[in-house]
Amino acid sequence: MPTFKILESFRVNCSLASILACIATFTVIFRRQKRQQLITDYSQVARELDYQGREFDEYDYIVVGGGTAGCVLACRLTEDPRIRVLLVEAGSSGKALAASRIPSACKYLFRSTHDYKLSTLPQPHAGNQKIYWPRARLLGGCSSMNAMMAHYGAPSDFDEFAEIVGDNSWCWENFKQYFLKFEKYLPSPRFPNVDVSQRGLSGPISIGYSAYTWKGSEMFVNACVNTGMSFNPDFNTSDGTLGVNKVSPFYSLRVARQTTDCSTLMMYTDRHGVRVSTEAAYLTPTVLARPNLKVVTEARVTKVLFDTSTRNGIPRATGVEFSSFAQKGAGKRFRARARKEVIVCCGAVHTPQLLMVSGIGPGTHLTEHNIPVVVDHPGVGSNLYDHVTFHMRFAEKMELSLSYLQPRDLHAKFKLWRDLLEYQLRGTGPLCSNFVGGAAFCRSDDPVLFPEYDHDKVQDSTSGPSSPDLELVVMSVLVHADRSLGIGKGYMLLPVLLRPTSVGTVRLKSSDPWEDPLIDPNYLSTQHDVDVLVRGVRLGYKIAHTPPFSDLTDSANDDPNLDHHFGRLSDDELRQIVRSRADTLFHPVGTCAMGREDVAGTVLDSQMRVRRVSGLRVCDASILPKLVSGHTTGVVIAAAEKLADIIKAEYK
Repeated sequence: MPTFKILESFRVNCSLASILACIATFTVIFRRQKRQQLITDYSQVARELDYQGREFDEYDYIVVGGGTAGCVLACRLTEDPRIRVLLVEAGSSGKALAASRIPSACKYLFRSTHDYKLSTLPQPHAGNQKIYWPRARLLGGCSSMNAMMAHYGAPSDFDEFAEIVGDNSWCWENFKQYFLKFEKYLPSPRFPNVDVSQRGLSGPISIGYSAYTWKGSEMFVNACVNTGMSFNPDFNTSDGTLGVNKVSPFYSLRVARQTTDCSTLMMYTDRHGVRVSTEAAYLTPTVLARPNLKVVTEARVTKVLFDTSTRNGIPRATGVEFSSFAQKGAGKRFRARARKEVIVCCGAVHTPQLLMVSGIGPGTHLTEHNIPVVVDHPGVGSNLYDHVTFHMRFAEKMELSLSYLQPRDLHAKFKLWRDLLEYQLRGTGPLCSNFVGGAAFCRSDDPVLFPEYDHDKVQDSTSGPSSPDLELVVMSVLVHADRSLGIGKGYMLLPVLLRPTSVGTVRLKSSDPWEDPLIDPNYLSTQHDVDVLVRGVRLGYKIAHTPPFSDLTDSANDDPNLDHHFGRLSDDELRQIVRSRADTLFHPVGTCAMGREDVAGTVLDSQMRVRRVSGLRVCDASILPKLVSGHTTGVVIAAAEKLADIIKAEYK
């Protein structure tokens, strides 16, 4: 073959080879592009569903706030393995905190990193004071840092609730089952007159009398009886909260009148003298191990999410947005979805705040802060009630005060170490105490206790004729305004206004969920409130100087920082002092109140559902339309037990 033909054939073959190589190259490129467009790793575009068709960040119920109610709901709802629950709490666990576990140490949690450290606006009717409001940032909420007083109020308080909300399930006879459900009463041979058949015996929360009895308690109870009060072996029964009991020498003291009760109060403690919070009782290791419960801590929910494009025009809560509490909104934001409901349990301050920053609240107020209005609910943040108290300080002459538990000298330190050793070894002694040596409940219109007053001039704010409007608490220490223990030998009497008529608000300072809201309880804004509290001061002074408690009181003491001179003051002078030193007993309620639909300002129905919104409930002290004439922790726990039953009955 000629040489030129061979070269020509080579050129053609090279060209064909080049073309084929190009085609192969482009084919590979196109195939790679096609592979990039056709995804076989589904996690790149979707969430894997569980066996019930839910995404990993999707839950049946999201509980916002692991406080007093939130822990109850998380536990009870997940008893049904089909129900998947996410609990989001801004704080951490309190189980490992000595200040939470030891009853006498709770004061060390005040103004700590575990406290929101809130304060009211200046109170114009209460000396223009900004009053400190401790609010716990812990699992268990305020049940992890309060005084653990297991008292629920008068039966007629709940009958009043039933009438206000239009639902008889809230009346005492029907609602009391939930107190019995959570109680595990620990009988004591020192209190044999307690009718165990009226106490819950198998619930998760241990309640009973403290393993330590202050030596002044006996004298206080006897003085109450000598003043005209009567005996009742148990505050928390259908017999009501009016009557008296204490240690065995006084069990036989029965008086015909059944209008007042003074005694020590039961506490939420176990047999080892350790606080029982709702975290300790309900979020046990067994409960936390449930695969259908997830508990997130140190994360604050900053918004409830809504679908506002529903067919029926009713907004539906679909989930929440939260972020790290430590980063105060500067960190990443996370969202979780709720298939059924979001349940807000943040308390009487933070629940209305969260609803408002999410668009549920007074429309004009939200508009002022450039918050899109989801539902105009004027009652959110309104109807704020709180128990007002007053600290009466007296010197004592028998060296019974427990103020040495905050030692300032070598002798006090020795006594403290002695008590620490007893508590560590036996779970007994003064460290088991919440410093409350006894309590009395009475009516300010009782003519035996207050013969000097015209009782027709003061409005009856109670829920019924057997309901008190005053409580008198004796404390085995002196406490300064900053909550520190006082120096020296002394005790305190605290008259408490149980049924105030002054009503306040919680409002937003800004649209920023990290900024504390404006708290205005409007303390002592009615003449009724200051007049009843002055009567409480008169009663406290009378009991301090009635035998045998008068044997403890150092009446000759003329320290101007104490209150031995109150007996020489007129009511007008006492009113001025009461206004200048009014304080809180830490029981705010009512800012998302239940009520009938035809009542203006109600936020919730009797099932704790937010009206005019789907998939959103509230369960905490904010739901109560009025204050109980007692302590609120037990009421909130019982309400959570009730809501858990409601939801489980509805779940399909």
